[in-house]
Amino acid sequence: MKKETKIIAGVLAGAALGAAVALILSSDKSGDVKDKVSDWFCDLLDSTKDKLAGLTDQVKDTVSKVKA
Repeated sequence: MKKETKIIAGVLAGAALGAAVALILSSDKSGDVKDKVSDWFCDLLDSTKDKLAGLTDQVKDTVSKVKA
């Protein structure tokens, strides 16, 4: 698959996921589902931040080794 095709597929998948989440969260009937989805997204964001911080540290270490 070409790079452009992968990018377009990723954007479309993200848009579809965003639309689905928006529909679930906007529903007033399922307060329990809202709480579960909200908690899941918070956990996902926290783990992503942790992984990104670790990756940042690795990049800084690699850059300092290359400069030395």
